[in-house]
Amino acid sequence: MTSNILPEDIQDFGDRCCVGTSGCEWDGTLRRVVAEPVFVQKVYDATVVNLQALSTVNNVRFTPNLPRGSRIVRVEDIRCRKFFNPRNVKDPRNLEIEPETILSGGEFVKDEKGNYVEVVGPDGLRNQKLIFADTTECDDRRRGTPVFGTQRIALRGNVFIELDVIVVDSRGRRTRVTLSASVPIAPTSAPLVLTNFFELCIPSVFDSAFLPRFAEFCNLLCETRLATNSISRDIDINPETGEVRVDLIIALCVSCEKKVVVPVQLCVLSTGFTEISPEISPICTTFPTLFPRQIDENSVGGIDDPGKPKRPRRDDFRGLGLEELYEEEVEEDYNE
Repeated sequence: MTSNILPEDIQDFGDRCCVGTSGCEWDGTLRRVVAEPVFVQKVYDATVVNLQALSTVNNVRFTPNLPRGSRIVRVEDIRCRKFFNPRNVKDPRNLEIEPETILSGGEFVKDEKGNYVEVVGPDGLRNQKLIFADTTECDDRRRGTPVFGTQRIALRGNVFIELDVIVVDSRGRRTRVTLSASVPIAPTSAPLVLTNFFELCIPSVFDSAFLPRFAEFCNLLCETRLATNSISRDIDINPETGEVRVDLIIALCVSCEKKVVVPVQLCVLSTGFTEISPEISPICTTFPTLFPRQIDENSVGGIDDPGKPKRPRRDDFRGLGLEELYEEEVEEDYNE
């Protein structure tokens, strides 16, 4: 008995992938490197926790139905991923990871209504909570203050499972079929709850203009297999309708990272503002800029700022035997 799976049926998915364009280019010349101040969030302390859970699901309906009289002789691959409906973010089938953290030795800051004070995180959403604790004792020792946390992670929603199977029809012909199903992990009213404990170190809440912030984010992977790894026991095919039902074991693998972050200003080496080459348009000749141009003293020549001291010149050191400290290349950069 031969297979009717042809080489042209196996698609090459390489052309369906892509690479990104960052817009950052550097020719290797150190003359273009300048110091830039940036206002960012510094990670003061962080921890990562891994959690896992098993969910057994029975009699799951997979589609499409198989032709009448078909049977499955081999399972080639089983894939599992989170279910998400981009057309409805409130879809109850969307897999949600909702962490809830309780602190010991510290507390989250609240407003007059008892709501947590949340600030904007790096993703642009208000998802960072302000932390307060009595850090006096550790401040005197120039150390951080430990706080302990209890985390409960609630999982609810569905996962999307695909099965690549080899099917033999009533005439003995073999074909490869992909079966799929959206499988519920836990309903909204009764989520699957995972618990763990952690410890974090926070800086002083008194020797800073900002309170430390608590950030947490999680991600989930799912792995699945047949409940008993037996096609005859775990896969049931209705001989009349071709309806396929499967028993599965789903492993939920969750990673959560928790951070204590504080706002800081850093001086970084930069090659300038990022400029991405635009796509050429046959109609418009010019387009507006998306970001302001640099206006600091390194990029604007011929303008003196009376509020800042002048840069030293070679002439300022003549007669002192220090001219060799200033190379010709540096002098040319200053004169520009």
